[in-house]
Amino acid sequence: MTPSMLRQLWVVIEKAQANFLLNLDDASLEQWLLKQLKQDRSLNHDEVNVLNSYIRSKLSLIRDLAQERQLTELFGHGSLC
Repeated sequence: MTPSMLRQLWVVIEKAQANFLLNLDDASLEQWLLKQLKQDRSLNHDEVNVLNSYIRSKLSLIRDLAQERQLTELFGHGSLC
């Protein structure tokens, strides 16, 4: 996986609404992320496989980050008081 593909993936994750990411099951989240990346660049079979594996390995992190963003949106920018 190239650095630009990695960067692009995390930009997509950061731009997506937290609620949306949290409401998808694992398979749907993987497919949605791949679809977003395919819109900006053509991916060969090997790149799709590598991205699928990477995304699968990071699902917990993706959900943790989305949950943190969701809480920040609910309670303000880092202030839980």
